Amino acid sequence: MSQWNIKRKPAGEKIKLWEKDSLVYLTFPALDAEGWLLHGFSTRLGGTSQGDLSSMNLSFGRGDDRERVLENYRRISHAIGFKMENLVASDQTHTNHIRVVSKEDAGKGILREKDYRDVDGLVTNVPGLMLATYYADCVPLYFADPVHRAVGLSHSGWRGTVKDIAGETVRRMQKEYGTRPEDLVGAIGPSICQDCYQVSQDVIDQIKEAYSPALWPQLFKEDEREEKKYRLNLWEACRQNMIRAGMLPERIHVTDLCTCCNPDFLFSHRASRGKRGNLAAFLGIQPLR
Repeated sequence: MSQWNIKRKPAGEKIKLWEKDSLVYLTFPALDAEGWLLHGFSTRLGGTSQGDLSSMNLSFGRGDDRERVLENYRRISHAIGFKMENLVASDQTHTNHIRVVSKEDAGKGILREKDYRDVDGLVTNVPGLMLATYYADCVPLYFADPVHRAVGLSHSGWRGTVKDIAGETVRRMQKEYGTRPEDLVGAIGPSICQDCYQVSQDVIDQIKEAYSPALWPQLFKEDEREEKKYRLNLWEACRQNMIRAGMLPERIHVTDLCTCCNPDFLFSHRASRGKRGNLAAFLGIQPLR
């Protein structure tokens, strides 16, 4: 990995890099410690896609050749250790909608058509299934309930953050599995950092409506280089959403990798001006032996 000049944020938790047959993916040590889980986050490295999509593009909607994308899935499923046919994909449209995933959903969005729309969060308690959500600057949110052996994985851009998809995920896990928020282990994955994330006044107005004024200094600041622009801290906003849902701060683990700071290593919509593939977050329960 020495050939990659990876920039890490000093305040975050150091994410671990794994390499297998030139494919590089990431994991959170806190989730690795939960021996009943499988999880990971892809990078750009080790796939077959070409050009702006090179090389580990995991989206069928970016103009890539389908067989290349499927080969990318084969490679990353082998590296992380899950069966490709057990993947279940989201259908992201910046909502706060959560889908309960059952064994009948295996393969949807990857090997067969989805029969659902507008789903930005997935939850399950079925061993062997692997949830998948997609990114190129937005925030991946991981939830693991070690007591009831249930998991959740949600996509949170600024719209989903304002709509509190983190809280919706926790509440759905409470309803479906009896999850207690204080038992959850959470992780906020690689995504755009505050230094890179410039937004306009209309976004900040919605942030102000969603959060108490006491939190505003932690969530955004005026851009020193451009009037009427701000720098938004999505990581902290998502962390606050988790805390408001009842999760314990010490059980929430925040990334140290920004997608936009590392455009050769991670896909970033902002850094590439839209010429990019998609990364994926994966989370599931180890299959029964």
